Amino acid sequence: MLTRRSLLQASISGALAMKAWCDSEPPQISFGNEGLDATYRAALDTLQHNIQMVERFPRPVLLEGAEYPGVWLECAPLEGLAYEPYAPQIALNNHDVFFELQREDGYLPCSVKKTSTGTGQIQMVVPITATAWDLYHRNRNTGFLDRAYRACSRWDDWLMRYRNTRGTGLCEAFCTYDTGQDRSPRFAGKPNRCPNNDARLCPKVNGLPYLAPDLSATVYGGRIALAQMARTMGRRSEEARWQEKAEQIRHAILSKLYDPETGAFYDRDSDGNFVKIRSVVITRVLGEHVPDQATFEHIYRLQIGNPHAFWPPYPIPSIAIDDPTFVRPIPRNSWGGASQALTALRTPRWMEHYGKYSDFRHLMEQWVNAIVRARAFLQQMDPETGEFTPAAAGYSPAALVLLEFVRRLYGLRVTGEEIECNCRVPAGSTRCVSKAGAIELRNQPGRSELFIGARRALEIQGEVRLICTQSGMPLRAVGTGPGTVNVRIRRGGNTKSYSVRRDQVLSIANGAFTP
Repeated sequence: MLTRRSLLQASISGALAMKAWCDSEPPQISFGNEGLDATYRAALDTLQHNIQMVERFPRPVLLEGAEYPGVWLECAPLEGLAYEPYAPQIALNNHDVFFELQREDGYLPCSVKKTSTGTGQIQMVVPITATAWDLYHRNRNTGFLDRAYRACSRWDDWLMRYRNTRGTGLCEAFCTYDTGQDRSPRFAGKPNRCPNNDARLCPKVNGLPYLAPDLSATVYGGRIALAQMARTMGRRSEEARWQEKAEQIRHAILSKLYDPETGAFYDRDSDGNFVKIRSVVITRVLGEHVPDQATFEHIYRLQIGNPHAFWPPYPIPSIAIDDPTFVRPIPRNSWGGASQALTALRTPRWMEHYGKYSDFRHLMEQWVNAIVRARAFLQQMDPETGEFTPAAAGYSPAALVLLEFVRRLYGLRVTGEEIECNCRVPAGSTRCVSKAGAIELRNQPGRSELFIGARRALEIQGEVRLICTQSGMPLRAVGTGPGTVNVRIRRGGNTKSYSVRRDQVLSIANGAFTP
């Protein structure tokens, strides 16, 4: 248990870490590719433009943008986290706007706009608890950790009080907007929001409430994060309680909402029947790592990695392309088939966790290429052609997809005590340079150099992802390409050669480069 003295020391250390975090330099990258360089600059400009004020909150937030003048619980915290390397304070604000406007009964607003605060649904996908926990790892702000823990604990209580009416322990969907899936066949004939704009009230409509796999997975992911927060705060009994509650809902998701025959998760309506529409709900359950690896591989083979279902040329459609409910022609703002930028932005949460590095690279390349061609940041595209649906431009998730993906494809990422070097260049480029503070990665076709300060720490030959320490000691090589790649790594006077297979994570002994 943390003592008063240790809490004070943690608070002082946290304040110093917070200042250093806010003062850190944003990453920089140049691609040697005119179209990609211009699109990258446009993404930064778009996001800067979308930093604005909303109702009843005194600090600016990153808006959804385009035709959406506000922040939504399903996406704003993750968007803030993705934008954190460029604007740390905005990442904090995109969480605190929900925490500070939480109702006395524990309800978190589903949205906060410029002139109103939403209360008509729960609208959650990625758990705000999980993104808050990730953000704490970056800012080490104990005050933020404390208010996130308190707010998210009360939110979990609210969900089980009002969204467990069938007593299953699962989280229930009352309306379309609960899941943010506007115009989805999943909710055909169901209302968009709850009666009287009160998320506690289920519409009196046949089939409702649904036992919802994605909402239940969000609760599961939130409880895992609450357990981790409790452990960090020295609250061991609470950690055990959250772990137990997480396992209970995980078991219920897998036993009640998963169909092994089709490898898909489905809602169960109020009569206990599956709503057999194969939708992006599946990836939302994967996003919280509910299935084990063996179950995931079965799901991936039948559904996500299947080119006839969720793996067309521009993954991942909101409805499987071979599902009879797929909506064509594709309308604006539709979760009836379009590949959504929000879904793309969520893929790093699960594709690498389950070891799909090569397919993830392909997905990222397809999205980056489509955005560069569009010359605008739009909400959704046709999964088979990569053509974006005409709509208002300036959509923050699409701009964040561009920023996040190009760094994971061609750039440098500093995560905790490790440096991630993505050793490749975009098509048509002869030189790509990525910087993060005093660390610099210089990529050329087939050859990369990592500099830490003025010192060349590593030379790498071969297209690979290399993970190393802050001092430049290689730790792991990851096969992100479609086949096996031969890699040579030089550190000081030592050179080592490796063969890295597709999707392989190859551990490199620290002693291999000790003089």
